[in-house]
Amino acid sequence: MHAIRFSNTAPGTTHVADDISRTWKPLGFLNIYRFILSAVFTVLLLTRDKPLYIGAFHPTFALWTTALYLAFSAACGFFIARRWPRFELQTYVQISVDILAITLLMYASGGAGSGVGMLLVVAIASGGIIMTGRTANFIAALATVTTLTVEVFADLTRTFAPSYPQAGLLGATFFATAFLAYVLASRARASEELAAQRGIDLANLAQLNEHVIQRMQSGIVVVDADLRVRLMNESAWFMLGMPVMNNNVTLRQLSSPLAEQLRHWRDNNALAPQVFRASDTHNNLLPRFTRVGSPKTSGTLIFLEDSTLLAQQAQQMKLASLGRLTASIAHEVRNPLGAISHAGQLLSESPQLNAGDKRLTEIIQTQSRRMNAIIENVLQLSRRDRSNPQPLALNPWLTNFAAEFAAEHHVDASSVSVDITPPGIVIHVDHSQLQQVLTNLCDNGLRHSGDYAGLPKIELHGGITRESGGPFLDVVDHGPGIPPDIALNIFEPFFTTEATGTGLGLYIARELCEINRARLNYLPIPSGGSCFRINFSDFERS
Repeated sequence: MHAIRFSNTAPGTTHVADDISRTWKPLGFLNIYRFILSAVFTVLLLTRDKPLYIGAFHPTFALWTTALYLAFSAACGFFIARRWPRFELQTYVQISVDILAITLLMYASGGAGSGVGMLLVVAIASGGIIMTGRTANFIAALATVTTLTVEVFADLTRTFAPSYPQAGLLGATFFATAFLAYVLASRARASEELAAQRGIDLANLAQLNEHVIQRMQSGIVVVDADLRVRLMNESAWFMLGMPVMNNNVTLRQLSSPLAEQLRHWRDNNALAPQVFRASDTHNNLLPRFTRVGSPKTSGTLIFLEDSTLLAQQAQQMKLASLGRLTASIAHEVRNPLGAISHAGQLLSESPQLNAGDKRLTEIIQTQSRRMNAIIENVLQLSRRDRSNPQPLALNPWLTNFAAEFAAEHHVDASSVSVDITPPGIVIHVDHSQLQQVLTNLCDNGLRHSGDYAGLPKIELHGGITRESGGPFLDVVDHGPGIPPDIALNIFEPFFTTEATGTGLGLYIARELCEINRARLNYLPIPSGGSCFRINFSDFERS
């Protein structure tokens, strides 16, 4: 039995991938922004003759600042790719350098009034997204302090006129940005974790559904509007003869009778499904159809039921009814029959009978014995216990059976041969009922092979069928064979071609096979003789 293991992580993800997506990847994006920003400022400061708005008060200082900032961003790209040093240290250092570089560039451009300080919002927002709330507030406080420091330094050195109100508003913006970034990041992380958990639940549910569908005894086939097979479970694959599957296989390629039934069902949903076989060696299958999807592009869900189980239930009901009937026969017929037989026997011992009258008494005895045999067979059929299937190694069991059969019928041991390939075949069957079936078949085979001069007279061949992958056993004799017009009726009750036969032997043999989820069929041999094949159910799937 296969166990289902539920995962705590979504399929295709690991804790390492989780760590990268939440830490290193955002840090890499921040560094790309840093590199582009510093490169653009450096190029602008190098290519313009007149002072820019950026670096208006100290162009040379601004150029050195952006150049060093560009070199720093390139070095950060190297360390981020190496994942060394650790993430927390790199984040603190990089965002601190961002604040320092932009603050120096703001000083070179004229302080808070230049608008350069707004670039700090990106660094603070990045810190709020990547780091925790307390750290994000620290970054906002650091940016506010450096901005006020620039204004105070400019006021003391008379570099440019300070703008304390703008610096204060900028600081308030920094704290608001840090708070909003942290809140949004927290909610995004919570949504991501919820989505990941939902993904895990859906993956586990899909795994459970797949396990249930694959282990169902009923066959499941899903086809689209064009009859292309979209899903097939293991049971259906075995029922349909283990076909070769690909992405474009159609239902007609798997089973023409099933595809034809589906076509008629689509035209008229009221049609009752009909039993069919994938091949002559397979069990009868009963399909049921259900539409899935939208009406325009609807597919079809097909349930395949092995009607052998239904036949077993019907068989039990039939046997129960037959048991009540035979009980009545035993009381109402057997006693008068015994009296008739006994009276005939006494009459035959009378010395006053002539030859013609003795012949009549012989007919009475013969027909009484035949009638008694019929009653015995019917009673045997009706009183038969339910099957008790057990694993059975076929090769050694058949070897013992062949030796016992030859000894009981006083024939040479080589009259019955056994050939099982591969020799390790194991079937699932009631041992005593299988012995009864083989005894019946071998009795018939030995009787009809009486004129055959060679040995063996009966051959038992076993193997694995290519179509279904299940085990089989052939009972082959060297008699005259069965005419095709008679072969259709040999399994019917009370059908016989012999004057002394009861016509119940093959019927009982097939009924015993049906109870054990096996199938008994007659296969003609072109070169002469008869072959009765028993197809057993797959032991591993019983």
